[in-house]
Amino acid sequence: MTRKNILVFRELPPDQLARLQAVHDVTVADPKQDRAAFDAALPEAHGLIGSSFPIDAAVLDRAPKLEAVSSVSVGVDNYALAELHRRGILLAHTPGVLDETVADTVFALLMAASRRVVELANLVREGRWTKNIGEDLFGHDVHGKTLGLLGFGRIGQAIARRAALGFGMPVRYHARRPVDLAAQAPELQGRAVRTPLAELLAQSDFVVAMLPLTEHTRGMIDAGVFAQMKPGAVFINGGRGQTVDEAALLAALDGGRLRAAGLDVFAKEPLPADSPLRTHPRVTPLPHIGSATHETRHAMAELATSNLLDALAGRRPAALYDTSAA
Repeated sequence: MTRKNILVFRELPPDQLARLQAVHDVTVADPKQDRAAFDAALPEAHGLIGSSFPIDAAVLDRAPKLEAVSSVSVGVDNYALAELHRRGILLAHTPGVLDETVADTVFALLMAASRRVVELANLVREGRWTKNIGEDLFGHDVHGKTLGLLGFGRIGQAIARRAALGFGMPVRYHARRPVDLAAQAPELQGRAVRTPLAELLAQSDFVVAMLPLTEHTRGMIDAGVFAQMKPGAVFINGGRGQTVDEAALLAALDGGRLRAAGLDVFAKEPLPADSPLRTHPRVTPLPHIGSATHETRHAMAELATSNLLDALAGRRPAALYDTSAA
């Protein structure tokens, strides 16, 4: 096999980096740390692998030899999809290997927001727990409540299993197309029901957004959506931050429409220090940790590495992303 040039633009585990180095010439240059080194490597790069950095038309212009991009992520909103398709550059990503881990995170966030876990843990840490707590610090039950899912892909279905099978929660989901539960998730038959958006919002005690970022979903969860939610509902976002109008979310919290929110994603990340979401008493914020476990991040890197090696060898990557629909 002819050795090609690979540019790694976010750190990989040593064993996966070694897989690349065994068959290709590899340059590691994180553009967030050393943009000059990244730019210098682009003209000779046949393959890119990394995440969390925009690969736009300007970057692609500097990489005339590029054949494939392998993202260590499921989401592809950092990539100029139409440009990749136009130039014939393959894009691969890492679906599947992180589904259960992200579902764990989202459900933990849902429970923490409803039971006020972080707030009450801080009560203890700060020495303010001096007597039995009163009703003003009580949380709310999770089991038996209705869960509404915006988006019902693999991760949404994993969340639904936790809710329906573990906590006895009726599940409603809203998606552009119905899901064939008999084929994809037979254990959810009779437990998860496709529901019109307005009906889902009005019925759900917990509304969980697991939406990808597209032209159609950007800012989709706005004041009108929050106004339709059941009074006292809890909103959880584990999808993409830019699908939510954060000013409208704050207004819904401050106005009493929502009881609480749990957020693993934000419109701008890291969350700016002056963002009201950082310190809002009814927001449980996390630093985008959905897939951040040792096991899952390694599995993502392993799949991304395999995707790139296959692409550069002329084989179809296991997780090729279809850019033709962009």
